Amino acid sequence: MLNLSSYDIIKGMSFRDFPGYNQVVLPYHFLQALGAGVRYGFPARKLRVIGVTGTNGKTTTCFMIWKMLNEAGCKTGVMTTVGWGVDKIEKQVEHMTTMPSGELNRRIKAIKDAGADFLVLEVTSHAMVQFRTLGIPIEIAVMTNVTREHLDYHKTFDNYVKAKCKLFKKAQFGVVNADDKSAAKFEEVVEDYITYGIKKDSDLQAKEIELNADGVNYSCDDINFIEGRLTEASDKLNIRTQIPGEFNVYNSLAAVAVGQKIGLTPGQIEIGINALESVEGRMNRVEAGQDFTVVVDYAHQPDAFEKVFKSFEGFKGKVITVTGGAGRRDKGTRAERGRIAAEHSDIFIVTEDDSRDEDPAQIAEAFVAGAKKAGMAEDKIIVELNRKKAIEKAVSLAKKGDLVLILGKGHEKTILRADGPHPFEDLKVTKKAIEALPKK
Repeated sequence: MLNLSSYDIIKGMSFRDFPGYNQVVLPYHFLQALGAGVRYGFPARKLRVIGVTGTNGKTTTCFMIWKMLNEAGCKTGVMTTVGWGVDKIEKQVEHMTTMPSGELNRRIKAIKDAGADFLVLEVTSHAMVQFRTLGIPIEIAVMTNVTREHLDYHKTFDNYVKAKCKLFKKAQFGVVNADDKSAAKFEEVVEDYITYGIKKDSDLQAKEIELNADGVNYSCDDINFIEGRLTEASDKLNIRTQIPGEFNVYNSLAAVAVGQKIGLTPGQIEIGINALESVEGRMNRVEAGQDFTVVVDYAHQPDAFEKVFKSFEGFKGKVITVTGGAGRRDKGTRAERGRIAAEHSDIFIVTEDDSRDEDPAQIAEAFVAGAKKAGMAEDKIIVELNRKKAIEKAVSLAKKGDLVLILGKGHEKTILRADGPHPFEDLKVTKKAIEALPKK
């Protein structure tokens, strides 16, 4: 007979919480993917597919490649966390990057039917383990970086890396971030590859880097491929992005490598990279006539936090950060994110994210504990579990020259609570909050 505490534990669990669940359902995922491929005629086989995986930077890298190829006259589709399409991007409402195999194949067929020759596909570790890319040939695989994430699903970091490496095992050619600690594991599983980076020696290296508020500038070699093989570098490329942050040096380098492998000219690569003005929910500035800076970003795990804050090193004003943690996701990073936010902020507002069926107050406690451990004073930590009110609080506290960072949800169109999804967009809520401020 179950005692009350055991009953409560089981009541609070979903099927996915039971040991071995993920392995038990793998045959189902395989059959589902096979059926989807057959139903839609394996549409990806008629496209040249570039798969992009990694922990951070996947979406921006995908859009950079997509924009670059389209600007060069190569009709290209894209499928990412933010949206999908060819000429017109359909916004994605689902809180998912690589869709389940049925919807994935349906969208790929739509992209092919729209006349695309290329597809840039953002690929997650979940998708690789669950066979969602079954029947999708990968011409080029790109790795942006690998840091801790999704250990609620993969259990160990090694399993997480192995899941991402599966994409490279499928690929004809790989593009690998040489500065990443897991680079060698990706290089081992693909026969031909090129490396890129900033710090370590690599085939494609960024030099003369300039980080600006409105983008990054750097130079790199124009790598030659003869009969598909890497040869000596020739001329120099001068790359400029319209999206700021050192991480966009890496993202654009990966895109450059893809362009070089496909055979674009230096001019096509330079123009294509620079043509991307922004990606929704990625380092988006919100302008509504205010005299302080507001940025909305999707960053929701420690490495992404560090990179966002690094982009604003030397900022003169006060930094106010708003963020929270998603329910039923890797709990081990919550206190760490609290610590990072506290170390880089003057005021830290802890709020809800996609709490799902977890208690948002308990999630917030972990962030607060991390902030306190970092030495942040209690009066600088504000817990406001209503995300709308938290954003309104942040902008109300901002003075001229300050910086407000709203992190975690980025482009997402809903917030997931215990009773299901609710319409919510950080960008729209933030703009309205600024517009509602008393006029000076």
